[in-house]
Amino acid sequence: MGTGGDMKKTRWAGNVVILALAVIIFNGYAFAQEGAGTSGRLRRADSFLGIHFDFHAGYDCTEVGKNVTPEMIQRVIDQVHPDYIQCDCKGHPGISSYPTKVGNPAPGFVRDQLKIWRDVTAENGVALYMHYSGVWDNEAVKKNPEWARIDENGNRDNRLTSVFGDYTRDLLIPQFKELNDVYGVDGVWVDGECWATERDYSEKALKLFREKTGITKIPKAPEDEYWFEFSEFNRQGFRDHLKEYTDALHDHNPDFQVCSNWAFSSHMPESVTVDVDFISGDFSARNSVNAGRFEGRCMVHQGKPWDLMAWSFTWGPGIYSTKSVPQLMREAALVISLGGGFQAYFPQNRDGSVRQWEWDMNVMGQVAKFCRDRQAICHKAEPIPQIALVYSSYAFYRSARKVFSAWHGEHDAMRGILQNLLDTQNSVEIVSEHHLEGRMSDYPLIIWPEWEYIDPVFRRNLVNYVRDGGNLLIVGPKAAALFEGELGITLEGEPVSGINGLANKGWLSGLETVSQKAVTDGDTETFGLIYLNSRNDMSGETIPAASIRNLGKGKIAATYLNLGERYLKARTAHARDFLNDLVRELFPDPMVEVYGSHDVDVVLNRKDGKLAVNLVNTAGEHENDTVFVIDEIPPVGPVSVAIRTPHKPANIILEPGKRDIHWNYIDGKVIVSVPEITIHEIIVIEP
Repeated sequence: MGTGGDMKKTRWAGNVVILALAVIIFNGYAFAQEGAGTSGRLRRADSFLGIHFDFHAGYDCTEVGKNVTPEMIQRVIDQVHPDYIQCDCKGHPGISSYPTKVGNPAPGFVRDQLKIWRDVTAENGVALYMHYSGVWDNEAVKKNPEWARIDENGNRDNRLTSVFGDYTRDLLIPQFKELNDVYGVDGVWVDGECWATERDYSEKALKLFREKTGITKIPKAPEDEYWFEFSEFNRQGFRDHLKEYTDALHDHNPDFQVCSNWAFSSHMPESVTVDVDFISGDFSARNSVNAGRFEGRCMVHQGKPWDLMAWSFTWGPGIYSTKSVPQLMREAALVISLGGGFQAYFPQNRDGSVRQWEWDMNVMGQVAKFCRDRQAICHKAEPIPQIALVYSSYAFYRSARKVFSAWHGEHDAMRGILQNLLDTQNSVEIVSEHHLEGRMSDYPLIIWPEWEYIDPVFRRNLVNYVRDGGNLLIVGPKAAALFEGELGITLEGEPVSGINGLANKGWLSGLETVSQKAVTDGDTETFGLIYLNSRNDMSGETIPAASIRNLGKGKIAATYLNLGERYLKARTAHARDFLNDLVRELFPDPMVEVYGSHDVDVVLNRKDGKLAVNLVNTAGEHENDTVFVIDEIPPVGPVSVAIRTPHKPANIILEPGKRDIHWNYIDGKVIVSVPEITIHEIIVIEP
């Protein structure tokens, strides 16, 4: 695979005669259906690095293409050397930024900017994907009111189409076929999809709901009867919409590649039941470090090629600022260390040209080199099981206020616990029920993070996992109530929110959270204390903070206070250490231990038979809401890394750059000292 512009030009030159014939046959540009994906361009499954451009064209776009030139696009490719480019063809307003014959084109065109993008990318062997807004389409519902979703009050939505209507068949699929047949694009990255979908009260949707379920009482709020059933019906409606256009496009051209933004990700945590070609999403422009470390882990086990898109800029009310090179390098490191691909989003001007290309592409060029230096070690690496943090699809769909997505804090507890575990240098994977089926025993420790609902079959499997020698940690009193018998406790009263003191190892910190009294039996050991109504002093009534109990060959433990949301929003070092101390009681011998800093993410994976210990620097003000752009990440180090291996390795190097590093092998552990972690260092162990 070539990564440089010259290499791609050389590869393309070998096919110049074939290309010339294709151009003649298809009237100057149009590609045959089988052309996309057969031209030597990398498919998304093999792609690692990309750039995303969009501008959501509107009625103000009267000179589309005016400043779009082949030279501009060539310079972008020469500076970044991407495997693929995604650019705009239709955003949320529903106005197409190319002269579509089947959709709703922008008011004016100077030239066909999409043709130029395709021309130049094809000449360079770079794949081209379209940014296209699906469910969210203002213009479609304006011109075809019958396609609109209806809200719970009977009002027609002025943004969102109904996934039960004819929009998918009559506009979306024909337009995708046009993009394939006329422009020969490699695929689509469909925006405004699962995360935009809302419950639909249209006459057609309600009729289908009644027919499929037999339920005649229509819920309109979360507290209403049958809310979950109606939510599930709408979720299935979206899946059917996605399957309809994915299958239609694959039937039309098997090489055409489809992705629905955020489908089968943290927003839609379920098995991949539609034949999408890859999964992807654009993670938060602000607090991006925490967003990236969470979102990537939600994609790793989905069985599809995946990538994440960072925003190249931060924004606030009317303020846009390009991020610095080290800022974007770290965001990339958090993604590629997990085995995924990386892309960054840069806006286009209102005519489709690249905004401030010299400055932005210089930034992206440096970030691209950083990624390429690590590609051989990171891309498609497989995680090594250590701690499994359960993202329960069953519980999430019963608590989510939107059809998909967690816009009302449904992820807060899980995200807080993840950050807590990562801040104590644990290697953590996020897994859902379907990921653990048949492989629970791969993980030395499974954590159930404050979910209040559980599938009975999954619960039984978790208990059997413990009895067979596994270790289970349950966080929070409401979650603990699901395992009261196995924990050997009796919960008294109700969970109560209050300001309490958490005590462990002679230290105390106050936190406002939910707690409940647990009375333990004789076989259950308590761990830590909660001082009720404490104002940071060790006085007054106490209750156990946690408990641990042997169950069969394994151990089961729980905390009787919530920790996740508080760590996300009001963390203390003591709460961090309390959870880690409890984890070490259950999982005392992790494969890797890091000493010297809490500002390091540890990711363990394996590729080509080699063990890789990724160390990502998470220091600095990346989550400070008052800081938009940082240009300096404080280096971390020296850190000492202990790695358990059954045999003395043949060799150990530090990547990128195959650098020598001092190490010793003592009592089944490799001891490595890493002098400094600037952003991302990788210890590679050859067996």
